Amino acid sequence: MKCLLMAVVAVLLTACSTGGKTYRIGVSQCAPGGWRDKINNEMLAAQHLYEQDVKVSIVTSYDDTQQQIHDIDSLVESGIDLLVVAPNEAGPIAKVIDRVKAKGIPVICFDRSVEGNNYTAFIGGSNVEAGHAVGVNVVDVARGMAGNGHKPFVLEITALMSSSPARDRHQGFAQAMAGHDELEYVCYEGDWSSETSYRVVKEYIVNGRRPDIVFCHNDGMATGVYRAVVETKTEGKVKIFGIDGMPGEGLDYVQFGHQTASYVYPTGGAEIIRLALDILTGKPYKRETTLQGILVVKENAWSVATTTAELMKQNKDLVTIQDKLEDYQGLYNTQQKALMASLVLVVLLIIAMIVIWRAYVLSRRAIRQRQALNEEETLFYTNPDSRALRQVFKTPADEVPAPRSQDTIFAETLNEAIRQHMSNPNLKMDDLGEQVGLSRVQLYRKVKAITGLTPVELLRQMRLGQGYVLLTTTNKTVQEIAFEVGFGTPGYFSKCFRQQYGKYPMEVRNGQN
Repeated sequence: MKCLLMAVVAVLLTACSTGGKTYRIGVSQCAPGGWRDKINNEMLAAQHLYEQDVKVSIVTSYDDTQQQIHDIDSLVESGIDLLVVAPNEAGPIAKVIDRVKAKGIPVICFDRSVEGNNYTAFIGGSNVEAGHAVGVNVVDVARGMAGNGHKPFVLEITALMSSSPARDRHQGFAQAMAGHDELEYVCYEGDWSSETSYRVVKEYIVNGRRPDIVFCHNDGMATGVYRAVVETKTEGKVKIFGIDGMPGEGLDYVQFGHQTASYVYPTGGAEIIRLALDILTGKPYKRETTLQGILVVKENAWSVATTTAELMKQNKDLVTIQDKLEDYQGLYNTQQKALMASLVLVVLLIIAMIVIWRAYVLSRRAIRQRQALNEEETLFYTNPDSRALRQVFKTPADEVPAPRSQDTIFAETLNEAIRQHMSNPNLKMDDLGEQVGLSRVQLYRKVKAITGLTPVELLRQMRLGQGYVLLTTTNKTVQEIAFEVGFGTPGYFSKCFRQQYGKYPMEVRNGQN
């Protein structure tokens, strides 16, 4: 707490000073998207984390090289002290960087490199390593699909090869594929769009050349592959791999089973601002900085998604607080509202420091929770008594053998809570946890230990079971049943129903008739 108060006082004194240098950093993003939005928020959140006063301005060129050239020229004309750029194309942007450097403005390339060597520093993940890590996992998965004379077919769909990430990711993946003659490996040069990957894979399948594994250079492209396998009724027969690993995208796709794996490509927005300040203030810095990523599969997707989502929320909160700080700093400089603005400024600064500390604590707690979860899963699979508790969701409560343990009472309570709210398609795990008196994390650990399923998987299984009963005992339509058991659309209900029972709802209904 003492350190926290000292930091608050230091930041307050900095904010109150009028003679300090404000470093203006211009950022040119090559494209929009969730991954780049995360970097942007990290850089904006990092503006006030350091002792220097920083102002970050971000522009996006939407995959248009000429627009990016124009954006960079505009940033330079606005008087920036340093340029941060993710080049859309390596060649044309290198010429612009030459002009910027000639004016004495340092240039940091991040995520993507440019032709030549005329930049101040580079920071970003290794695209070669990303492609290679996915390739190693693909080889392992493909070996498990071989046998009986079958030679697994691996298809790589690249992004736009005029960009350095696409070339590097292909290089790393091809290195992992090299020497594996037991696999059939084909590389198709595409672009960054999901539509292209959808078209390519669908053509392969329709022409009788269904790939066993498809690797796309990002998770957005992988969604096009998933759409193709669903439309051709080959879902589950094609393993899909991608790169980015963002909440709401790749991390969720892996948890849902749409993708086999995704490589979390690091963002490092705070590290970019730290590097920029080191350059601007004359401190030592590394010219080449490589950030580390991680391969996410179904076993670790939930824990990675939880930690990433929480940190993204903290960054978003920090940006909001900083926006308000700037507003109140303007008020502080006016004589009429000086006292009120200073008081609010102190409060917001304290809140900002608390949010930063909380983000650190939560990240450490998530690590400990993952370790504890692994231990509980081990105990569950080695304790035969735990398996019996899973039956409480399949049989009436009065058939559970006495005596009734605390786990049994919890299972019955959760069972009743789910059945009461099953028809609500917006039912959240936080709502169920509140009804049974547990937090979201406690609910996950408890249900996982008792049933071997996550709360989301258990809810979906019970909804499908109730749907099966309604199909065989009522004359309600599939649409009515889907809504009654909490599915947002009949199509999604039918898809999940077939995964669970091997038949579509109408096949079960017709069989009953």
